[in-house]
Amino acid sequence: MQLTIDASYEPLRNEVRSFLDAKKDVAISAAVGAKDPAAVAAWQKELVDSGWVGRTIPKEYGGYGADPDLLAAIVIEEEFAEAGVSLGMANQGISMLIPTLLQYASEEQKQSFIGPTLAAETIWCQGYSEPGSGSDLASLQTRGVLDGDEYVINGQKIWTSTAHEADMMFGLIRTEMDAGKHGGITYILLSMDTPGIEVRPLKTMTGESSFNEVFFTDVRVPRSNVVGLPGQGWEIATYLLRHERAMLGRTTQTETFLASCVDILRETGLLDDPLYRDRLMKVQGRTIAMKYHGLRLLTDTLKKRPSGVSGLITKLNGCQLNYDVCELAIDALNERGILKAGSRRVRDGGAWQGNYMYALGLIIGGGTAQIQKNIISEVGLGMPREPKIPNAAPQGGTA
Repeated sequence: MQLTIDASYEPLRNEVRSFLDAKKDVAISAAVGAKDPAAVAAWQKELVDSGWVGRTIPKEYGGYGADPDLLAAIVIEEEFAEAGVSLGMANQGISMLIPTLLQYASEEQKQSFIGPTLAAETIWCQGYSEPGSGSDLASLQTRGVLDGDEYVINGQKIWTSTAHEADMMFGLIRTEMDAGKHGGITYILLSMDTPGIEVRPLKTMTGESSFNEVFFTDVRVPRSNVVGLPGQGWEIATYLLRHERAMLGRTTQTETFLASCVDILRETGLLDDPLYRDRLMKVQGRTIAMKYHGLRLLTDTLKKRPSGVSGLITKLNGCQLNYDVCELAIDALNERGILKAGSRRVRDGGAWQGNYMYALGLIIGGGTAQIQKNIISEVGLGMPREPKIPNAAPQGGTA
């Protein structure tokens, strides 16, 4: 494997360094810690305007319009990481929906939604999971019935991240009732201020309400908000989930956690402690391995060859690794590690405690680790599928 980038990219590298030097007074740090939302949004706009974010998105959709170049993307990412500067926002709209809209949306939808999403002016939530449809997402029951040029939607979604503050939702709705489990699902964009939508926050173990229940009662959505074709939702959702797994398991976030964790170990005098040093070396080795695994996936992309289940490994290992790094930092903080946000002596505004518990949740969210392992073992390693257990016969008398 070639682990270095040739000299032809040095002018780009120098351009990135010059930008970072010129913007050092307004740049948002990549280090763990609370960030001012307004400053983060302003920095996002700066990055989009300068072409470091949304680089290959066409100009007519609000991007920079550069030709696709995966090695250039690595150079940019490396220089921002070296400077300890945030390379913009990663969320459901920017990291997951935009690539999906570029692939499947109509021209009107691209013009309407991509630019504001990239600039963080429009916040999205994802309406996938339902109370009875978690790991078996295709069994979802929220329904949309066509009435003229509108779909009338009734049902419920759950574990909907950021629904309480989102402007829009991209959701899976069953509209083709006779088309079967997978074929009856349609991908629809909904405004969250549409009458009939009710959001109920769910408090998590982080103490915050980042998840929500969302109820739909006779919600009317224009037919023009369907992405792709009616009944094509499962295909589109599967495409988006690839980007979700990449976002949740991205190595850049892990490297940020690791660098901040090293600072804590150094400040607490534990960097020379044999036990903590051993734990640090283990997570550091895993982080490097994950980074090179990402380069292998990049090679597959450049050579236009399928990666198979290798992409699943990114999410499976990445979320567990983030949790393990945060756990190491929490342990190194000793009694300060159990403080919550707002406490007088809490480190980094309580971000470590929040990330520690949130990373644990992501081992389940976005495809549970158990499901990921099953897919890797069955599809990647050719192991036999888990046998289906028939429904047990009813006990006792008749009902």
